[in-house]
Amino acid sequence: MSVHTRIFKVPPEKAGARIDVFLSEMLGDQTRSRVRLTIIAGAVRADGETILKCGYHVKEGSEVEIDITEAVPLKAEPENIPLDIVYQDDDMAVINKPAGMVTHPAPGSPDGTLVNALLYHLKDLSGINGVLRPGIVHRLDKNTTGLIMVAKNDAAHLALSKQIAEKSAKRFYRALVDGNIKEDGGVIDAPIARNPADRKKMAVVEGGDPARTMYKVLERFGMYTYVDYELFTGRTHQIRVHSAYIRHPIVGDETYGGSDRFGVHRQLLHAYRLCVTQPVTGEPLEFTAPIPEDFERVLGLLEKEAR
Repeated sequence: MSVHTRIFKVPPEKAGARIDVFLSEMLGDQTRSRVRLTIIAGAVRADGETILKCGYHVKEGSEVEIDITEAVPLKAEPENIPLDIVYQDDDMAVINKPAGMVTHPAPGSPDGTLVNALLYHLKDLSGINGVLRPGIVHRLDKNTTGLIMVAKNDAAHLALSKQIAEKSAKRFYRALVDGNIKEDGGVIDAPIARNPADRKKMAVVEGGDPARTMYKVLERFGMYTYVDYELFTGRTHQIRVHSAYIRHPIVGDETYGGSDRFGVHRQLLHAYRLCVTQPVTGEPLEFTAPIPEDFERVLGLLEKEAR
């Protein structure tokens, strides 16, 4: 792995442009999303000052520097990892992902991922997201369990992605959160971006990406509440961040302030229901996945305590 720095002087016609747009245009060989990640990592400077906001507007005559890391390319390999395949046809599959499984390879998680298992068990996967994320239409966090869609060809991938973007695909989750939510339900509408104080975490940040989550209380257990969530957007860690934002973090989610009295060592968040349209035939499809064993155990303990 090597790092080299490129420097660009802002010409008059580029003054006022967003720094992520400016750099992606000047570099030519780097996507805007790659540039944004580089900015977030603190590897971009304007006149010597580190810039951490992708929306920063460059000034005429400024010198903008970017440190580009050239990494050895990763490649996902098939691995014989057991998979709970809930459904599959010629165009798509739905998997019930277990806790502890990363969705796709990345630095620090080069193997043992859902993608490695998919490459072994499924004949075809779409190539839209490249060699590290074949077939992946959306993600679940490593320790979030439940239903995830996979596309087997590019046309299906585009159709399923469109359903998510247009919000016709419905994704429902269940979680156990700390505290007693007084309202029976509501909508959390709060923008999400990287946490300025900790770039490894997300947070509700003014000017962040729009994020909307609907919640409904299923049952109250004194110091805990069992909640049903519906995603209207799909930001990174959205339900976890929104739950913490309303001061009811998910049990086991130490990253966002959740307690772990029960020793589950993960967030008790489960994608239990998925409603989509088959990407070719247009047939409505609905899938459910049972609450996993460790989650059920905690609910059982709380039910006993409530008697």
